[in-house]
Amino acid sequence: MTIGSSYPVGRSTPGPPPARPLPTARVAVPLGLRLLVAALCCLVALALTAAVFVRTYPGQWLDGLLLPRAERGGGYEQETALVGPAKTVLATFGNPTLLAALLGAVLLVGVLRRRLVAGVVGVGLVVGTVLTAGAVKSALPRPDLQLESSTTHNSFPSGHVAAATALLLAFMLVLPGWARRWGAVPGAAGVSVIASATMIAGWHRFSDVLGGVLLGVALFCLAAAALAGPRGDREAGRGPDGGSLWRGLAEVAVGLVALVWAVVVVVPGLAASVQRGALVAIVVAGGSTMLLVGSVVFLVRSADFVVPRRARRGGRRSSTDFQKIS
Repeated sequence: MTIGSSYPVGRSTPGPPPARPLPTARVAVPLGLRLLVAALCCLVALALTAAVFVRTYPGQWLDGLLLPRAERGGGYEQETALVGPAKTVLATFGNPTLLAALLGAVLLVGVLRRRLVAGVVGVGLVVGTVLTAGAVKSALPRPDLQLESSTTHNSFPSGHVAAATALLLAFMLVLPGWARRWGAVPGAAGVSVIASATMIAGWHRFSDVLGGVLLGVALFCLAAAALAGPRGDREAGRGPDGGSLWRGLAEVAVGLVALVWAVVVVVPGLAASVQRGALVAIVVAGGSTMLLVGSVVFLVRSADFVVPRRARRGGRRSSTDFQKIS
């Protein structure tokens, strides 16, 4: 009788299959860095817009082609029945009481959502944008390039458009993610209306409007980057679930309905009321506003602009932080 192991001698025992290497995790770019890159792109575009439209002959000629000077009075006011409504829109938006109420609403939403620092930064964003637009407008010379349709008066960038853009984006700092996405489209439409009114009323050229939007978006990206700090987007690594998919489809559907309505209803009405150059300027300015605002709102779609306790206390950790570490 043979005494020994029942396992075969000289043969390796079967073991578990070799473990497969884990897929390399994609390193997410921090939100603050993405916002800084976006701000740099907007500032470069702002500088190029000023250099081309203000300092060069073709740029001034294109501004005059889109919004020609009126034959009477020498101003840029367009010959259309929309001049009256445009001036009403500008007067309403420029009302100090309304502006103070809107800034107060930014602070109120920040307090209710416990984002007071973000609310204060939002108010500072609007004030800083207005002051910056005025400083650039005063410091930037507009040379006389012997164009009949141009003047040496500089109006780049538009303070009204810059303020409207900054005000809309200030709310993006204090609103939750779902409200940002739903508020971006009507908010950008409101900015487009103010931009169109400045051109119809003859207050600003097309390049002024584009510069105002770029300035407001650039300063918002800087302010949002300062609030975000080194933290990344908290939802960057999450995959799409069923709820987010349906929500995204609903938002796209609403955007398409609004776009179709604008093409079918608004554009034909504008085409019958303004000249072709002004119509092109209004459509391009509105499209640019939608694109720029939509892009930065997409960047901060899931960001929660909360200042960490350690940042508020000058880098000292609270007892809660020590409990989490231990």
